[in-house]
Amino acid sequence: MYQPEAYGIALLFMIGSMLCWGSWANTMKLTPGWPFQLFYWDYVVGIIAASLFWGLTLGSLGGGELSFLANIRSADGSHILSALLGGAVFNVANLLLVAAIDIAGLAVAFPIGIGLALIIGVLLNYFISPQGSLVLLFGGALPVVLAIVLDALAYRRRETTQKTLSARGIQISLACGVLMGVFYPLVARAITGEHALGPYSVAFLFSLGTAVCALPVNYLLMRKPLAGGQSVSMTDYGNGRAAWHWWGFVGGMIWCTGAVLNFAASHAHIIGPAVSYAIGQGATMISAVWGVFVWKEFATAPSGARKLIPLMFVFFLIGLGAIAVAPVFPR
Repeated sequence: MYQPEAYGIALLFMIGSMLCWGSWANTMKLTPGWPFQLFYWDYVVGIIAASLFWGLTLGSLGGGELSFLANIRSADGSHILSALLGGAVFNVANLLLVAAIDIAGLAVAFPIGIGLALIIGVLLNYFISPQGSLVLLFGGALPVVLAIVLDALAYRRRETTQKTLSARGIQISLACGVLMGVFYPLVARAITGEHALGPYSVAFLFSLGTAVCALPVNYLLMRKPLAGGQSVSMTDYGNGRAAWHWWGFVGGMIWCTGAVLNFAASHAHIIGPAVSYAIGQGATMISAVWGVFVWKEFATAPSGARKLIPLMFVFFLIGLGAIAVAPVFPR
């Protein structure tokens, strides 16, 4: 399999992960009127398809014990279970995220949900695999906390009506952040130790865990939508436009490509899970850029709300910059 070990290449993988994770949700914006629960079925199919594609290409490059199929056969049950559980936890977190995007928009759901996930994930992953400078890792997390607070304040000032719905969007984003911060340590556990999974095989098993969990959880959300409104059925899914199904599939492919790049970077000896996860969660800033500058989610907001957005970006950049250089310095 292909495994980046040089810091420069691994950093490019992490940046690619950040771009993918911060951009996939744009495919939801391209399906206006399509309930996110129906979008999500195609999204899950896209995740599985991408995990197989990368596993059979980069994951099989050069053969060997860690090649995609050989690695799945040699891994033990506890590592496989960790990968499946990671996918299941991610699935619930991601369903909450897309619900929050549906309610609050990209510029809000990502900074609050994924920003909180970054902090929780860095803490947990560092304790599992302590690599890089502790001071830079946690020092970088503090500006991210400030960015989350600023974004929540901007959102509150933006909304002059529908206060209950506004509060629900923030609450769902926070719940998403807690779960999104927990799934990655399960992935780190799956790729650590003897008879462990490699980054490409863990991505495939992770996608299977996501799919299995989506069957009951997403079906429940179809019947009882978090944002209120009418329930939807699989008949509605079958009646959807071909373009809507396509964009859901592409969204899953983009997210999973980011996951593969991130898992491969975290597997590099110089990087480790804490740093790789943290930089990947710079997706928060990428999604906020899409939400503010492309989708104009704050175009009609009061000036007090708009003034907080540049500060949010500044604090995110400071925090991510500190985290990015953490592997260069010893613990």
